[in-house]
Amino acid sequence: MKTVIITGTSAGIGFKLAQIFSEKNFKVISLSRSSNINEIKSENIEHLSFDITSNGDHQKFINHCKMNKIKIDILINNAGLLINKTFKEITVEDFKKIYEVNLFGVVKLIKNLFKFFSSDAHIVNISSIGGLIGSSKFKGLTAYSSSKGALNVLTEVLSEEYKDSDLSFNSLCLGSVQTKMLEKAFPGYEAEVSPLEMAEYIYNFSVNGKKLFNGKVIPISKSNP
Repeated sequence: MKTVIITGTSAGIGFKLAQIFSEKNFKVISLSRSSNINEIKSENIEHLSFDITSNGDHQKFINHCKMNKIKIDILINNAGLLINKTFKEITVEDFKKIYEVNLFGVVKLIKNLFKFFSSDAHIVNISSIGGLIGSSKFKGLTAYSSSKGALNVLTEVLSEEYKDSDLSFNSLCLGSVQTKMLEKAFPGYEAEVSPLEMAEYIYNFSVNGKKLFNGKVIPISKSNP
């Protein structure tokens, strides 16, 4: 049985990803601060309370992986934080909070799990269409979009550093998806894509995409960025 680790599984895309992977007979390790994951009746899912900004939680997870001799086939960095404030309103502390989740937490997790990756593991970073250079931008998202832009560049550089291995690093830049995070940031806005629809796409890419892609930053959006 192959193993996938998914962050940000409390709701939305992450929750649906855990459900899909478990149905496809993957061993799913679900990482989030809180979760309704027990609603998914599956013996294939193991949920661990995990704050991606906490060094203590990172160390606990390293110890868990060592103790259980976990070998990771897919890592999906799905956890994210979005604060919608104009540049005049947003604080440096807000910037730090967003970058801790969207970038530095991902860096810590990848570094800590390197020794547990299978030889041909696929690391999939969930980014945003707003993090693409040349895409349409929205006011209020200076911190969020710039953090996702940094995540995209991280993906490209990691693929170059490990091009002599069979590891694959890719970034999926998602357009609008009707998640709780979107609803909180943009009340009243209705996206055309549901969490389940996007999760199905991410599942297929995570399993099969490494055959064709490495170091790629790929827009996943119906509109032209």
